[in-house]
Amino acid sequence: MKAYSTQMRLRIDWSEVDSFGHVNNLAILRYAQTARLNYMEETGMMRFHAETGIGPVLASTTCQFKKQVFYPGNVIVHSFVDHIKNTSFHMRHTVMNESLESVAEMHDVLVYFDYKRNIKQPIPEPFREIMMQQGPGIK
Repeated sequence: MKAYSTQMRLRIDWSEVDSFGHVNNLAILRYAQTARLNYMEETGMMRFHAETGIGPVLASTTCQFKKQVFYPGNVIVHSFVDHIKNTSFHMRHTVMNESLESVAEMHDVLVYFDYKRNIKQPIPEPFREIMMQQGPGIK
């Protein structure tokens, strides 16, 4: 398995189960959202955004659902940055069940954005360095 930048264990909540008896696909997407936000908090991106008004915005997300997940239980979300451009970076997430089977794989594109001026911004160098150090085989 790849060396992931972040790994989170999340409890499946009863409210995430749908009428088919499995965890709803939107809950799976929220697991990735939680991991993405955790990554941004750990790297200081959220603090930087609060101070400057500049930070990442989710431009695109895709998900391939592979297996059902059921309540009760936990999921493990592995996340890492695998591609960095001038103003954007790509994150990959794998959601696994307690048997360590992949249940979903996501791909996000995040763009660095000046929320006050409503324009893209180059990724600040300190965050580029953090991503380069943590990401396995970044392009």
